[in-house]
Amino acid sequence: MYRPLTTEAEVARELAGIRPGLLPGYTAELPGARAAVLTRLWRALAHEPLPWVTRRFGGTGGLALLLDDGRALHGPASDPYATGAHVNDLRLDGVPYDDPALLVADLAVPHAAGFSAELAHSVVSLALSRADAVHPEEWPAQDWQWEQRVIDGHPFHPNCRARTDFSVSDQLAYGPEHRPVVELGTVPVRADQCLVSGSWPGELRDGGHLLLPVHPWQAEHVLKRSSRPWRTARPLLSLRTLAPTDGGPHVKTALSTRLTSSVRDISGYSVRASADLSALGAALAARTDGLLHVTHTLGAVSAHSPDLAALLRESPEVYAAPGERVLPVAALTTTALPSSPAWLAAFTRLALTVGLRLLELGVALEAHGQNLLVILSAGGEPVRLVYRDLADIRISPARLAHHGLTPPDLTGRLITDDETALRRKLFGSLVAGALAGTAGSGPALGAALESAVPDLPDTADLRALREDPLPAKALTLMRLSPDSPGDLWTSLPNPLVLERGPSGQ
Repeated sequence: MYRPLTTEAEVARELAGIRPGLLPGYTAELPGARAAVLTRLWRALAHEPLPWVTRRFGGTGGLALLLDDGRALHGPASDPYATGAHVNDLRLDGVPYDDPALLVADLAVPHAAGFSAELAHSVVSLALSRADAVHPEEWPAQDWQWEQRVIDGHPFHPNCRARTDFSVSDQLAYGPEHRPVVELGTVPVRADQCLVSGSWPGELRDGGHLLLPVHPWQAEHVLKRSSRPWRTARPLLSLRTLAPTDGGPHVKTALSTRLTSSVRDISGYSVRASADLSALGAALAARTDGLLHVTHTLGAVSAHSPDLAALLRESPEVYAAPGERVLPVAALTTTALPSSPAWLAAFTRLALTVGLRLLELGVALEAHGQNLLVILSAGGEPVRLVYRDLADIRISPARLAHHGLTPPDLTGRLITDDETALRRKLFGSLVAGALAGTAGSGPALGAALESAVPDLPDTADLRALREDPLPAKALTLMRLSPDSPGDLWTSLPNPLVLERGPSGQ
């Protein structure tokens, strides 16, 4: 087997200096981390429309990919919805590779070098996360404890744990899976030099200045300035959104580094739109018969820079009644709940009821496992949903107007009446993302959908979900296409039909 040792060895040396107790666990977790990232990469190679893959064909020996340079890549059959599978090696012209970074480097396709470095970082970061994992009580008492239980990151992205600008110290200090408490500071900016949306609280004002919360990594590495101590907080799944230890609204900060795929700053567009989007979310939630809550954005401020901005948002916990628990959908797999077909069907029915209702009204949610949360009854049944972070939804003015809803006074990337774009946004995030990641396999997802679909209103959107291939973001193609901004897509086999073959070309 071939594997690059530089990155792994560098992490080991740094870890030996700051947390030597984690070093044996980190070393032991490296093979499994390589396999986890390689599994996600193989899913992408098997199903995304990569221009240098000329043909795919399966057989008793698995799946073969013919490349445009004449080489062949062989691996096992690929279920695009599987999360528990493990690909231990792939064979490029007969040579086995157990390391995803080295495989991509040796594929030598356009932009492979940068993507290879990201994969290497994903491996070591994932190994570090697994080495530091704990197994708390089955039902945490606090919402932030649920956020910390998601160790492996994105269930389908090869860059599931890539934080390429973070050192080992940064990972341990700021990654939610490492359970840190972060010191949030503020930076004063003259009020007349700020863009404000919503209401900015008095505690974050100082005379003629607004005090903007800043992530400590951002203050040190991007702003390169000191900040005033403000509050301690715990990072949530998105890492740059934090829950203050003394309660109250969550704080979304700018973090101008690439996490998984995107640089997590906060654009002026998002700040300007936040109040209108929050009002729209409330209006939509009112039309779901109590099945959905949308967290309110209380205030947003930008110093006219994506590197210095912040949002204050309600905690999802405010929508849980006594005895109920609210947790991100991504955390469901840390429980035994999805192993029950009846439970999975009930959850799928709830999620599709809400998602399709909002799509019919005119809003496609980015309902992946981080933005979408589920409220469980004391007995563990899914009863309601909570949605947070409206910054990347899609809004159809025509559909909203058709249903008597006033479209928000917005333009730009959030606004579209294109049915394909709207369905891609919802189906790609909810079905190919949150539901698939919870189900863990194509057959389990198909069975849950089969149980839920008959109970849903018959709409054109539902018919598209039943009959068409399922859209999913082509996450690897996007990382290998830096000159093509925006989302790129692939089509996956519809889990509601019998065909399970590879697609994407």
